[in-house]
Amino acid sequence: MVIAVSQVNRLDCNDALLVVVDVQGKLARMMADSESVIRQVQILIQGCRILELPIVWAEQLPDKLGATLPQVAECLSGLQPIAKSSFGCCGDADIYSAIRASGRKQVILCGIEAHVCVWQTAAVLLNDGYQVYLAADAVSSRAALNREIAFRRMVASGVHLTCVEMSLFELMLDAKHPKFRDVTRLLK
Repeated sequence: MVIAVSQVNRLDCNDALLVVVDVQGKLARMMADSESVIRQVQILIQGCRILELPIVWAEQLPDKLGATLPQVAECLSGLQPIAKSSFGCCGDADIYSAIRASGRKQVILCGIEAHVCVWQTAAVLLNDGYQVYLAADAVSSRAALNREIAFRRMVASGVHLTCVEMSLFELMLDAKHPKFRDVTRLLK
């Protein structure tokens, strides 16, 4: 049996937004596979900007944990981070307002840490009827086991597991997409 793409949950450029969670300071460098994860976060942000998706940028207690890594912040130029103290992004009124104000119902998540801030963000979004897509190669925790447990729990709860390249191609749907060449340059 063949299932048409429109019958499965898939990312849609007109309904998706990106939430970047806490890719900050020394903590970001302590993540499992940190260099690879940071690079994938950069590619995802750049691809979403090319495709003109709204982006919400969260920072956990930046006065204590430090600002977003410079190479990630550079990809977010022109946008402003929203500071939070709650672990999950939705526990902060300003961040959750920005998500709701986008009018989008699909949220792509990237950032750290998978088992704390990313998971708690996903849980609230799911409870509130959002479709949540976890860009697994752009998400990490300090311990690989914590990351694995978080991924399993999120998938069991209804999060759609994806990766950066899969997400970007899914958003474009076709090689005839006007931004195809710009996006594929990021992936080389």
